[in-house]
Amino acid sequence: MRLIVGMQPVREAIAAHGEKLGRVLVAKDGGPKVDALSRFARDRGAKVETVERRELDSIARGAYHQNVIAYAPELAFVEAADLVVLDKPIVLALDEIEDPQNFGAIVRSAVALGAAAVMWPEHHSAPLTPATFRASAGAIEHARLCRVSSLPSALAELKAAGFAIVGLDANGDADLSTMALRAPLVLVVGAEGKGLRKPVKGACDALARLPMRGPVASLNASVAAAVALYEVTRAT
Repeated sequence: MRLIVGMQPVREAIAAHGEKLGRVLVAKDGGPKVDALSRFARDRGAKVETVERRELDSIARGAYHQNVIAYAPELAFVEAADLVVLDKPIVLALDEIEDPQNFGAIVRSAVALGAAAVMWPEHHSAPLTPATFRASAGAIEHARLCRVSSLPSALAELKAAGFAIVGLDANGDADLSTMALRAPLVLVVGAEGKGLRKPVKGACDALARLPMRGPVASLNASVAAAVALYEVTRAT
């Protein structure tokens, strides 16, 4: 079981897993929001236990738990080959995004914007911890997750299956907003500062840039991913 902390991440875990949750622990006298969450959990078959706040403090180990903690099933992962059978999917691939806040925020955007899956390499990527789950505002509970041993190899596999592979690069040859895009497609986003690694760039069909109108030449990785994914989903 995974530890989930915080009001919104726990709510999304309840919505996604219901009676499959291990336990939902809520603080005694936690207030009306905690009471509402307890009812929400019970209505969906989850087991709710009321405990002293100090017990939640001990379990959370400093994390901001907002008087509620849950134990959720381990995340399930799919293989790259599983994405091939989906109907014209848009996949968001993350190249060594190591910051949990950025990683979680990107997953949240991917779910909100309808990406079919989020793919990333198992090494040099953000760990899947309560901080990452919280940064996604619980959206990771609804995401199709594809963790691969080699991102360039996975991209090559999807390219062979007919996916277009578009890398986001500040020095890309094409403006993303003017490209003729089609699904199935993988949008590849690199880490802030480092960008895409050379082997990942080599696996892309095209490198695209976001049009920047102001004096600032770059965006935070999670913001860039959200803007680019919106453009891709709109265009396809």
